[in-house]
Amino acid sequence: METVYLSSAYLAPIAYYSKLLAYDTIYIERYDHYMKQTYRNRCNIAGPGGILPLSIPTVKPESLKCQMKDIQLSDHGNWRHLHWNAIESAYNHTPFFEYYKDDLAPFYEKKYTYLFDFNEELRKLICEWIDITPNVKYTSTYQTEFADSEHDFREIIHPKRNIAQEDPKFRAVPYYQVFEARHGFLPNLSIIDLVFNMGPESLLVLQN
Repeated sequence: METVYLSSAYLAPIAYYSKLLAYDTIYIERYDHYMKQTYRNRCNIAGPGGILPLSIPTVKPESLKCQMKDIQLSDHGNWRHLHWNAIESAYNHTPFFEYYKDDLAPFYEKKYTYLFDFNEELRKLICEWIDITPNVKYTSTYQTEFADSEHDFREIIHPKRNIAQEDPKFRAVPYYQVFEARHGFLPNLSIIDLVFNMGPESLLVLQN
């Protein structure tokens, strides 16, 4: 029985979802110290101009060591409207956006209090889309020591790290992308890039 530890993530990248599929038990971390410029509050999508990062503003924590479970969403910058417009602009011409968009749109209308809850509700929706049922649990403490059957990817799946170097088990499998003719294949984008382009075949890509 293999276990993996992951951070919370906003519309997490494909490497993250490959772990949800590959491991027997998944622990999503609630007690790590929140850090900006990670997938906790950002994702990368493919827009007409190339990779487009979307970042959620958060309420500035009172302490530098604020735990992820306590991080609150900010309304600053009308980000819900901006993110939805960016997603719609990027994926409106993909084969499956029309099919899934009505499920996703309410997340950019309803106001969530906590980033962790927002991320998790999105993850559950996407698991339904892909038709996977990972055995997800949540941490009760911050663990620093691991058994041989436990694998810590909390900081390895990170926008500033080369996942191919850090994780030899992950290989980016090319799939159809609507802007591929302009930019070439862009690996390990947000899971929504895979789903909107490939629909039900997303699971096959993850399995590979």
